[in-house]
Amino acid sequence: MKYFLTTAIDYTNGDPHIGHAYEKILGDVIGRYHRSFDGPTFFLTGVDQHGQKVQQAAQKTGVQPLEFAQRVTAKFLALWDKLRIQKDGWAATTDPRHKQTVQKVLQSLYDKGELVKAKYSGFYSVRQEQFLTDKERNEAGEFGPEWGEVTFFEEENWYFPLAKHKEWLKNFVETHPDFVIPEFRRNELINAIERLSGNLCVSRPKERLSWGIEFPFDPDYVTYVWFDALLNYVTFAGYLAGEDPSLPNFNELWPCRAHIIGKDILVPAHGVYWPIMLHAMGFPDEQMPRLLVHGWWNVAGAKMSKSLGNVIDPDILADKYGADALRYYLMRDNVVGQDSDFSEERLVMRYNSDLANDLGNLVNRTINMCRRYRNGVIASPPWNDPDLTAIRSLANAVIERYRQAFERFEVHAAIEAAWELVAKANTLVEQKAPWKLAKDPAKSELLDAVLYTLAETVRLLALLVSPVIPAPSAKILEQLAAEQIRILQWGGLPSGHQLGEHSPIFPRIAA
Repeated sequence: MKYFLTTAIDYTNGDPHIGHAYEKILGDVIGRYHRSFDGPTFFLTGVDQHGQKVQQAAQKTGVQPLEFAQRVTAKFLALWDKLRIQKDGWAATTDPRHKQTVQKVLQSLYDKGELVKAKYSGFYSVRQEQFLTDKERNEAGEFGPEWGEVTFFEEENWYFPLAKHKEWLKNFVETHPDFVIPEFRRNELINAIERLSGNLCVSRPKERLSWGIEFPFDPDYVTYVWFDALLNYVTFAGYLAGEDPSLPNFNELWPCRAHIIGKDILVPAHGVYWPIMLHAMGFPDEQMPRLLVHGWWNVAGAKMSKSLGNVIDPDILADKYGADALRYYLMRDNVVGQDSDFSEERLVMRYNSDLANDLGNLVNRTINMCRRYRNGVIASPPWNDPDLTAIRSLANAVIERYRQAFERFEVHAAIEAAWELVAKANTLVEQKAPWKLAKDPAKSELLDAVLYTLAETVRLLALLVSPVIPAPSAKILEQLAAEQIRILQWGGLPSGHQLGEHSPIFPRIAA
């Protein structure tokens, strides 16, 4: 059984920002953890290329929507490569395989009586690409600026009966506490379900919007972008793919163990539309995905926006500081589900303090001392020194807390646990002073035990940080000559093991 996780796909009407990067790194880190320590894992991400905003943006630049979407998609792909995102599947909603599956789903829902055609007159948000009702008005009775341009439409469309499934959704969410993580986000969803009414318009007339997937039973319409986009999470996992060898086996992957989304798209898209769609498609309760909802990265407490001029470009940051510094900072300084304030100064501080000083110095001293005093060959003699016993006990406890933290998707807590071991090992160097032990032949066996303890601790730490900073982790293991020793428990390095050559891994960033 593979561990299947996805992130929300990115809408190709603008450039990637730090929020996009954080979400992809979070998905990559969770995927790398399970791939390294639990077994086969499949990480799916991608881009949402249809919709009115893409069509309008393409018109402004004088190109066809497909060309515009592909240009933006190329930017996302280049950034994910730079940030070392290890994806197993790539979802692009213009992919013919996706289009075919969306049309199969539409036809099936139509045959079940889940889609009905009706006339509607009302207000429409161009920015959000949805029809509005009076509940979207503010206290002044107006549609607020969050809706952008609002126009009045009167037209016929296809509708999906959300209200019909309201009681099922309410009962499902209330009886499945792990459907939404963290808990307080689940409470927000329950409150939203209480207010649920009406139907979801899932079509747009071609005369108004041509950029979309055509309805199989009514070619005058294309599919509403959110209905189309949400289905990517099953289409690229092999749903209704038959014997298509280019897609995975759906039954091996589904259900999704971690569907990572931002808090702004929990309601209504992923918390209301998506489970109701799956339910109507015939998915049983035990086949529903699990939603992991993260917060925003703000600047000085304010949400990032182009109008405020405070959008953070992850591409520039990765070029300036390196992918690993950015990955570490975003994972270390954020509690999943909560908002965080982005600080470039804090990014530099975290890198220099945690990586260059704490972990980097530990690696440097350990390998250099092993080579200086034992020509790089470590031995594991019997020992009962209390300081060495304590660090071995701590290592076992840290590994357990680390695993528990990842099971709760608390990456920051996993890193904190690992750094307890970093601090303890650095303290051990000062306590035992191997440079003094090396001068006393009577302390030869204790010196061997200390050097082994430090080397084994460094090996474990390299594994613990590997999901977050994979490239430096690989370099540490290479210098230990332990690339193949991937066991996450004490005692992986054999007695008589020859370490490799050392070179600095975390050069300091000039403040």
